[in-house]
Amino acid sequence: MTTYFKPLTETAGQASTAQSSRLAPGSRAGQRSDRGPVRQRLELTAVLLGTAVLYIWGLGASGWANAFYSAAAQAGSQDWTAWFFGSSDAANSITVDKPPAALWITGLSVRMFGLSSWSILVPQALMGVATAWIMYLAVRRAAFPATDNLRLAHRAGLLAAAVLALTPVATLMFRFNNPDALLVLLMTAAGYAVLRSIQDRKLRWLILAGVFLGFGFLAKQLQVLLVVPGFGLAYLVSAHPKPGRRVLHLLAAGGAMVASAGWWIAAVELVPANLRPYIGGSQNNSILELTFGYNGLGRLNGDETGSVGGGGNGWGTTGLLRMFGTEFGGQIAWLIPSALILGGALLWLGRRAPRTDVVRASVIVWGSWLLVTGLVFSYMQGIIHPYYSVALAPGIAGLVGLGGVLLWQRRSRLPVALLLGASLVAAGFTAFALLGQAPAFLPWLRWVVVLGAVVLAAAVVVTGRWRQVWVTRTTAGLAVAVALAAPLAYSVATAATPHTGAIVSAGPATAVFGPGFGRNASAQGIRRPGTQQGTGQTLGGQGFGGGFAGGGQGGAMGGLLGASTPSSELVSALKADADNYTWAAAVVGSNNAAGYQLAAGLPVMAVGGFNGTDPSPTLAQFQQLVADGKIHYFIGGRLMQGNGGSDASSEIAAWVAANYQATTIGGTTVYDLGG
Repeated sequence: MTTYFKPLTETAGQASTAQSSRLAPGSRAGQRSDRGPVRQRLELTAVLLGTAVLYIWGLGASGWANAFYSAAAQAGSQDWTAWFFGSSDAANSITVDKPPAALWITGLSVRMFGLSSWSILVPQALMGVATAWIMYLAVRRAAFPATDNLRLAHRAGLLAAAVLALTPVATLMFRFNNPDALLVLLMTAAGYAVLRSIQDRKLRWLILAGVFLGFGFLAKQLQVLLVVPGFGLAYLVSAHPKPGRRVLHLLAAGGAMVASAGWWIAAVELVPANLRPYIGGSQNNSILELTFGYNGLGRLNGDETGSVGGGGNGWGTTGLLRMFGTEFGGQIAWLIPSALILGGALLWLGRRAPRTDVVRASVIVWGSWLLVTGLVFSYMQGIIHPYYSVALAPGIAGLVGLGGVLLWQRRSRLPVALLLGASLVAAGFTAFALLGQAPAFLPWLRWVVVLGAVVLAAAVVVTGRWRQVWVTRTTAGLAVAVALAAPLAYSVATAATPHTGAIVSAGPATAVFGPGFGRNASAQGIRRPGTQQGTGQTLGGQGFGGGFAGGGQGGAMGGLLGASTPSSELVSALKADADNYTWAAAVVGSNNAAGYQLAAGLPVMAVGGFNGTDPSPTLAQFQQLVADGKIHYFIGGRLMQGNGGSDASSEIAAWVAANYQATTIGGTTVYDLGG
């Protein structure tokens, strides 16, 4: 029988034994694999250090980045209850609209190192480095049995790590304080654990994968489940135990996932509502409603009570090519066609492999990750932002790293050389199209990449049977350089641009779209929605039908998507007599509250939560808090109309305006509720 992967000539049991013995700790081969030659360790160190430099360089320029989460990290550093529940303020009026796992990390960092851009953003960058390292380990372990060559396996891992690190949206999100960084790290760790369980025949790795996924739920709820079908399929197809045991093992891993997420859900549900903050993003103060509604099915069908701008085409046009369009393409799409070609080629090459072949298992894990997540993102009608696409990066990296090296090793076979060349041409033409969406950005690069890809693809086919070392190394190096040139350029542009506000995107500035979409407008002086930066402008235009009125010189309302920048006079007023109040101020909308809270270092109540549409507090509750002397100021203004939800914030604003005298401090309209 003709086979392609060297271990495939063995029986399933022999293949597994060979794979395990060569990489098992304690064996000589395993020791060599774990330690590696000095050169390999230096190369890995260089890739990881380069990733760290790319992700950490100039972080301070982004200020508070997403002030919504920065304020919550500040609150968690001041109060343990706020830290546990993920409150927006240290007085625990309301939580952010996500579970708090990501805030646990930044909250502890701020508690240890003080409040600054660096204490909030450096942990995100380190998560990116850790994700690249885990990607390396996962691909290297899968490539070694198939190549029987530690050097080639090492290079497959390096390629996967580099592809992940240089994906523009990964550069963006590992330099930003959204929960996506932790989510991607935990999902990648889970993928590694699943493959390790298959390869080593150890149930504990599968259980650990369940734990990682459970904590991924506590980072961004149901999105983590998009990778679960592929993980389960890979284990059912490729794991060594008998079918019944495989099912039982998956049930055990599912139990671990439920337990590692469910303990916090249970705590929220069991603690009386008056002893914890309101669950932001829900209409009934319920974490289950938030999970299955606003952050669950609503993301798929657009029915998200309380959201702003969602539903129908409010978040862009859906369809199979959505990930290649102007909103998402430059973020993630550079190597998607190449990854699909390489993944398909690996399945074809390994069609006669034993059931337990780790390469096939890896293709199932990374390929299903890319396909399932990509299709869901392409057709979901609810709130979606371009940066969500970072969740696709590990799937692409795994297929490109593993497929690129395994096909390269077998390029002497003409069909394999043609497939490898096709993947390179696909990368070149995809880059040509995506760079065309930003014609002012390095206009020469698109031609260099596409022509280089065509020439090198031909070289791969022509020189497939050549054995001259200098030819093969030069061709391989240039092929990798051409494939990664465009995403590298976009990643460098991303790292060189400060990013602030609730909605950010990678790459150079090109255009501004409707709700949820926009390039890095700040790079070329184009204003991105919600980033007034204290200009006094309201949130109008750019696809938004309204704004947050109010504000003034030096104290403009950040509105829905960007934090406010209060004047020094207003900050001084908020600090005055602060010990006599629970909240220094109240203001509609979480981003508004975040700007004042971060500037003053004091709790500021976010009336109505992120969109101002949560019933927290109600008018009666707010009136009682004012009567009890717990709120000093109410800061005037209004958010745009949401998609349903509560009108409590409007009622509160109207009641304050009718019963208290408006004054101006530093250009901002305020009402003294404690006077």
